[in-house]
Parts: sequence; C-alpha cells; structure tokens
Amino acid sequence: MTITNSVTQQLPPTPQTSNFRQLIQWTADPLNLLEKSAQTFGDPFMLEFRKGRPFVFISHPETIQEILTNDRANFDSGRGNYILIPIVGETSMLVTDGEDHNRQRKLIYPPFHGEKIRHYGEIIAETTQQVTQTWDANKPFTMRSSMQDITLEVIMQAVFGISDGKRHQELKAPLVKLLELTGGSVLRSSLLFFPIFQQDFPGSPWRNFLNRQQGINKLLQGEIEERRNNQQTTGNDILSLLMSAEDEDGNPMSDTELGDQLITLLFAGHETTATALAWAFYWIHKFPEVREKLLAELETISDSSDIKALNQLPYLDAVCKETLRIYPVAIITFPRITKSVVTVGNYEYPPEMFLAPCIYLLHHREDIYPNPNQFQPERFLEKEFSPYEFMPFGGGIRRCVGDVFAMMEMKIVIATILKQYSLKLLEKRAVKPVRRGVTIAPKGGIKMALENY
Repeated sequence: MTITNSVTQQLPPTPQTSNFRQLIQWTADPLNLLEKSAQTFGDPFMLEFRKGRPFVFISHPETIQEILTNDRANFDSGRGNYILIPIVGETSMLVTDGEDHNRQRKLIYPPFHGEKIRHYGEIIAETTQQVTQTWDANKPFTMRSSMQDITLEVIMQAVFGISDGKRHQELKAPLVKLLELTGGSVLRSSLLFFPIFQQDFPGSPWRNFLNRQQGINKLLQGEIEERRNNQQTTGNDILSLLMSAEDEDGNPMSDTELGDQLITLLFAGHETTATALAWAFYWIHKFPEVREKLLAELETISDSSDIKALNQLPYLDAVCKETLRIYPVAIITFPRITKSVVTVGNYEYPPEMFLAPCIYLLHHREDIYPNPNQFQPERFLEKEFSPYEFMPFGGGIRRCVGDVFAMMEMKIVIATILKQYSLKLLEKRAVKPVRRGVTIAPKGGIKMALENY
C-alpha cells in the first residue's frame, strides 16, 4: 500500500453492520474482525462500536508516524480509555491527558530505565526458580499460569516492595482475583466493554469487582501511609522511588496518584508479560531448531540474571521480538482522539475521531514482514525495523514506560528456565489467540510438561 498526496474529506470505509454487532465481534473475536475488515476495505478502515464514536484503524507505518510525531499537539488519548477507570483509577497515566499526563510520565519513567532496574534481575531469576520448583514431573502444567505466578511476584517485590509478611498475603490474593474478574473468558471481558453488565447489586460480578478494588486500594494506602510515617522512602523498589520523586515544581505524587499508578503498573505490566512469556515458550518448543539455537547461545553465559550479558545474545533478542511481533499482547495502540480538524494520510478527520494505529495489522503486513504468519526470529537478525514498523509497546507519548523492564523480564525468565529444565509442548494443534480482558492471549494457556513426563 502506498500513500498519495490527494486528501479527501470523506471518512474511511466501514462495514454496513450495526454498532452492536461490531462491538460483539470486537469483544469476542477481534483478530478475525480486523483481518476481514482489512481484506475488504484496505488501509485505513473504520469501525463504530458505539454510535458517535468511530474508530479508524491504521496500519501503514508512514501514517502511524504522522500520528505519533504530532501526538500531544493534535490528539488526546487518556479520556478515550474511560473503560479502564474502574480498574486503574481516575488519576492513572492511562486515562489522563495534557500536563497531568506529562507530569506523571516524567515521574514514573526514570525508575524503569537505566541502572536502576539492573538489580531487579536477581529478583526475577530467584522468583522464576521458586515457581518452577513447584512443577511436578508427573503432572502437566499451564505455562501461562506459571508465568503469571512469576510476573505477579516480580511486581509485588520490584514495584510494590513487598516480599513477605502479612500485607504481602493480604494483597496478593485479591490482586489475583481482580485480574481474573477482568480477564480470562470473553464473558468476563464483557464487564469492561458492555456498561450494561456493570450493575452494582449484591452478588453481582461488578459488585464483587468493586469490593475487591476497594480492598486493594485500602491495602496500598496502608502501605503508603506506613512508609510515610516511618520515612521509609529510600528503598530500591519502584514505590519507594515514586514516593521520593518530585515534579519540576517540587511537588511529590499524592497518595491517590501513587495508588492509581501502582495499580496501573500491575495491570499493564503483569498480565502482558505473562502472556508474552507463554507465547515465547510455545514458539520455542513448537520449533526444535529454535530451541537448539537458543540453548547453544545460552551456554555462553553463566548467570541468567545478568541482563547486561543477556542483552549481548542476538538470537535471544530476536526470539523475544518475533514473539511480540506475531501475536502482540496489545493489538492497537491507545487510540488518539482528534482535538480539531486533522489531516492524516489521505484523509481529513473532524474533531472527536478515534484514530487507532493497529499493532496487529502492522506486524502482519506482507510488505514489511514476508510470510507474516510464520514464526521467524531470523527476520530480526537480518533487518532493523523502525519504531513505526515494529511497535509492540506502542509509541509516541503513550509508549509503555515499562518496555525495557518487560524485555529484561522476558529474557531472564526464558534463560533461567531453559538452562535448568527440559520441557515439551503438549499442544497437538496450533494454539489460537483469544481475547483476555483488553489484551490477546493463547487459548487454553499452553499445556506443557517436564521432558520425562
């Protein structure tokens, strides 16, 4: 596909089906909807899940670059994520715009980058060893569940700074239940996409969700207050770093902001990394040659928690990137909402249009990734892709602040497990991606076992 210089005031093509049917398809089988729409209408195309709220899906890298390089000037984004407010709170950086978002991002970004995150490598490796020691040689296990056990514990220690004790136990159980309520089946996902299901009455799923959310907020507030009272804001965990951070005017985050950002980091960094890791082990064991190449490369390092050494392994890096390419956990970036009339690509868009750079369709363009449905790590050894061709963590001012942390966690977990265990894949058929909350995950979680099973 190529972009011409002609601009039209007409909107992109859209299916002639009802808003409700489009929303049902988007909730139940989003990848099929995207693929069929792209085949029928090309790029871009438009879907309208609710009347008066049209989404334009875009997969051309040059058009995506136009959007993301003019991010703050032409677009809002946070207010379009209103369905996440019940989970992450009203001050989360996912739902704010303008100076509020800019301030929060500047405060949150530093703890996730540079030398500060290096010492988390040991936490990740140790947690991986603790979880994998529970694997039974005589019993299959679900890889995604195991990866979720790892990523949740890493979040608890590295982000919350809670490694043991009463608050650890009190917080961990409701966090797991909260994530189960908004993830998993399409029915549970519907709680977010269909406001009609958000009915607050005794025993309702929504009431259960709200009660758990309130309980988690109370526990986090207790942790924040205890640290403030004891002046314990000098630890290496991300909560301590955020509590001691100040903006350009010398103002720290409020307790409400801290609580909302912690839930945001859990929501955005726990489920997503667990899913990516589950896919990685699926592909590694589906293709024996991939596993053999990885094992040979991993023999050159002695410490699987040494991220500096792991970052020198090109094939490991390529496997992680190809995993994130073929089934990106987030299938679109956060939509950009036009604040005024904006010309992007061949179209002139009026205010309040939702422009959604589509990561999934971008990652499956034949002109960028030949044979896009095939798992080929070598493509990342042969070519360097631009940030507008490969963008598993989004882009622009909304790019995931935990991108470096997530890649570090993926590499350490993969290295730790492969160097210690010989696994086999029990899936007889190709595993399909399905909706899990606002993300895409492997159906069934991927069944595996120790080699001698």
